Amino acid sequence: MYVVVVYLNYFDKEKKVMSEVREKALKIISNRLGVPVEKLKPENEFMKDLGADSLEIVDLVMEFEDEFEITIPDEVAQKIRTVGQAIEHIEQAVKEKG
Repeated sequence: MYVVVVYLNYFDKEKKVMSEVREKALKIISNRLGVPVEKLKPENEFMKDLGADSLEIVDLVMEFEDEFEITIPDEVAQKIRTVGQAIEHIEQAVKEKG
């Protein structure tokens, strides 16, 4: 029974951390691009839907790296097109970081 409780607590904590990561990432995107958080959707493309230019995307990536203490390699950053992809990558990097 104890093992099950510890196991469930681990996943509850992980869910909370991922929720916090998502919230922080959305706030960064909102502040950087001037789009209200409630208007951001996972399928929003940074350039097409949110009007970001390439410099703003570079700034976003750098801010993600600083805020979450992760590294996003250039080849990965170039493939991130949507809000959802950015959040997924950040969550994965934070999870791997431990």
